[in-house]
Amino acid sequence: MATRQQQAGSAAARRRKGKRVGSEGIAHIRATFNNTTITITERNGNVVSWNSAGQAGFKGSRKGTPFAAQVAAERAARSAIDMGMRAVTVLMKGPGAGRESAVRALGSAGFQVLAIKDVTPIPHNGCRPPKKRRV
Repeated sequence: MATRQQQAGSAAARRRKGKRVGSEGIAHIRATFNNTTITITERNGNVVSWNSAGQAGFKGSRKGTPFAAQVAAERAARSAIDMGMRAVTVLMKGPGAGRESAVRALGSAGFQVLAIKDVTPIPHNGCRPPKKRRV
């Protein structure tokens, strides 16, 4: 029978290992004018890590800057790399300023960027326009 110390040591070793994920994933970058959100998922869609410019400590109009997007992407990438992810496919959505800088930050954080795809929704005919103003 194991002693209490041996049991505690094995439990601590189990806890320290942490969650493991696959080596490839998908990085979803949503860049709006006001904020940038980076979500890193497994191939099947389970979220591994995420971060945003707001969560990285930026407030107000500074959240929409390329530097804020870079910091947020580095933080999200670091936690995903710690879990064992090595390569990502990047899906970008939105018109914000942080699009390119977030992709560069993912690459410099240690990810191998396999592909970059723009998935911004574009209306085919759009919404019905408002009726003409009568003044």
